[in-house]
Amino acid sequence: MNSPRKGPPLARFALFADSSRRIAEADSVAVIGLGRFGSSLAKELMAAGTEVLGIDTDEDLVQSHNGELTQVVRADSTKEEVLRQLAVDEFDRVVIAIGQDLKASILTASLLIQLKVPVIWAKAVDDQHGRILEQLGVHRVIYPEKDMGRRVAHLVRGAAKDYLEIEPGYSLAKITTPDLIVGTPLGQTTLRRKHGVTVTAFKHADETWMNADNETVLGHGDSILIVGPTDRVEAFAQLR
Repeated sequence: MNSPRKGPPLARFALFADSSRRIAEADSVAVIGLGRFGSSLAKELMAAGTEVLGIDTDEDLVQSHNGELTQVVRADSTKEEVLRQLAVDEFDRVVIAIGQDLKASILTASLLIQLKVPVIWAKAVDDQHGRILEQLGVHRVIYPEKDMGRRVAHLVRGAAKDYLEIEPGYSLAKITTPDLIVGTPLGQTTLRRKHGVTVTAFKHADETWMNADNETVLGHGDSILIVGPTDRVEAFAQLR
């Protein structure tokens, strides 16, 4: 989202009010800022069946999302009257995906908190920005660039096919079954005691994923999901 530009007169927002309220009543999401992160998020939500109100100050971005989101509006989210006109205060969940304009991000967060939006997510570009958002009372601060960098670093090492840090110090990874547990029912291995990880699911070749239990027997080349403390997950993922 670029620096705020002068948006349409408030009277024009009345055209969107009823539609915005309908979207809000459908337990949907308002995404403020339609740059790379906001756009990707909004489209993923739509693909998952969640209706989305998209807001940005950039007319070109707004036009490019016509037909892709439930509703998209060019507006300045740093103005309380605009947010009210667009019924943003009636949404249960709002994501502030504004990028480099820290002032707009912070002002928008402050207004949404004043409007008592139940759940507010906000993108932070660095730790200082994140601390300010947290101090304001934003419910969930996310760091897309940092989180993606951390995830890719684990993948680049080649140990995991996919990786997710659930929270600092605890992770989930998708790996190929190491030889030491091939052919033995999981309940008969010493996986948790020796390695500190748990196999939660598995997949044979082109079959679908299934939940793992004590009777599960894994074969060479099977994919598995393991969960546990990050250092233990990383160590186990390095096994062959």
